[in-house]
Amino acid sequence: MLFYHKGSPVADLSSADFSEGIASALAAFGKPGRLLIVPPDITRLHSHAGEITRCVYEQLPDSVSAIIPALGTHLPMTDSEIGAMFGNLPKRLFSPHRWRSDCKPVGAVPADFVEAVSEGAVTYEIPVSVNSALFDPSFDCILSISQVVPHEVAGMAGYSKNIVVGLGGAQNIHHTHFLGAAYGMERIMGRADSPVRKVLNYACKEFLGKLPLIHAITVIGADERGTTKIRGFFIGNDDECYQRAAHLSRAVNVHALEKPLAKVVVYLDPLEYKSTWLGNKSIYRTRMAIADGGELVVLAPGVKLFGEDPQIDALIRTFGYRGTPAIMKAVKKNEGLQNNLSAAAHLIHGSSEGRFSITYCAGGLDRKEIEKAGFKYAPLNEMMKRYDPKTLSEGYNRIPDGEEIYYISAPGTGLWAWREKFEDGMRERGKKDVKPPT
Repeated sequence: MLFYHKGSPVADLSSADFSEGIASALAAFGKPGRLLIVPPDITRLHSHAGEITRCVYEQLPDSVSAIIPALGTHLPMTDSEIGAMFGNLPKRLFSPHRWRSDCKPVGAVPADFVEAVSEGAVTYEIPVSVNSALFDPSFDCILSISQVVPHEVAGMAGYSKNIVVGLGGAQNIHHTHFLGAAYGMERIMGRADSPVRKVLNYACKEFLGKLPLIHAITVIGADERGTTKIRGFFIGNDDECYQRAAHLSRAVNVHALEKPLAKVVVYLDPLEYKSTWLGNKSIYRTRMAIADGGELVVLAPGVKLFGEDPQIDALIRTFGYRGTPAIMKAVKKNEGLQNNLSAAAHLIHGSSEGRFSITYCAGGLDRKEIEKAGFKYAPLNEMMKRYDPKTLSEGYNRIPDGEEIYYISAPGTGLWAWREKFEDGMRERGKKDVKPPT
C-alpha cells in the first residue's frame, strides 16, 4: 500500500513535505508503540535521511526506541558523523550493525531462481541472514529510510536493499555483489529491475514478509548549478513506492551524454569517502561516460583505506583493480576471494577494463599503495590546484591552460553515461522477466 507520494523531475520538496508524509503514513498505519528506524549511514548524507529521522522523532518522541544505520560492510558511524547527519538526536538510540556477527539466518534464495534471473550468470543459492534486532517482537513498526539512485550492484539503490544488504549478513552481501558483477554492471546500473533486485525482493517477501516494515524513500537530484534538490518522497509497505521512486530517479539521476568524455574529474567529499570501497563510485558512476583512451582523475582527500573491513582491505591490496578476466581467474584459485565474493565483485567494478586510465589522488594512500592497486598516482595537492573544486562548475569546464574536462562533485548522486553505451546495455539484457514463485 502506498501511504504517501509527492514529486516530479522539477519538484523542490522541503522539510514540510517530510512532516506531511510522515503524518500521512502514521494516519494510515497507526501510531507505533515502539519504533525501530533503519536509515542509511554517512555515505548517504545527501539522502536527507537524517532530516527525515529527526522529523519522525519530533512527531513520535516516545515511540522511537532504536536507530540502526544500514551500514552493510561500512565502518560504524562515529559520534561526529551521527551529529553531522542526525543533529542532536540522542546518541543512546544509535547502535551499529555488525555484518559479520549480528545476523540471524532466515532462509536461502533457491539456486534455480538465481540462475533464472541471472540468465545463467551464476547458479548458486544465496543464504540470507539479517540483523536479529529486526525480529524483536517489541517493535511494532520498522521504518526503513532509503534513497533510490543508480547503483552498481542492485541497479537502483534503496528499498529492499536497505534491509537485506544494509542490515544483511556476510553471505547475502557477498553473493548478491558477485551476482551483479557476473551479470554485468553496465547491464544493471540505472535500471529498476535487475537480477540482484529480484533476489533482494524475493528475500524480503519470503523471509521478512511478516515484519511490520514501512519504506520511506527519497529521490535527490541537482539543479543546473549542482545544488541538490529533493525531487520526490514516497512512503509505503510494498513495491509500489520503490517503483515510483525508481521511475523518478531514472528521470533525474541518469545523465545521458551525446558523446563520450575524454577527461573526467571527480571530487570525493572527505566526510563521506574514506576508502576506495566507497570512493570508487567515481569509477562506477562514470565508466559508461568515458571514451576509450580517456582519463578519470579522482580527487580523494579523505581516502586512506581500500576496504572498510580488514579482510576486504587486505584482498584489495593483494589483487588490485585489474579487470574481470584477472579477478575471475583469481577467484577460482584463492580461498580468501571465494569467501569474500563482494571483494571480488568490487575489484571488477573498480576497473576500467583497460579502456581508460584512472589517476587516484588520495589524501591517505601513497604512490606505492595506489600503483600496486592498479591505478596511476598523482599528488593530491598538485592536482587540487590544477582542478580546484572551488572554481569548477558541474559538467564541462575549460581550465586556464585550455584543457577541457568534465567535472562531477558528488558521484553518489547519479549515473553519467554516453547515451549510446547506456542503450547498448539495455539491449544486451535480453527480454526475460522472471517472477518469484507465488
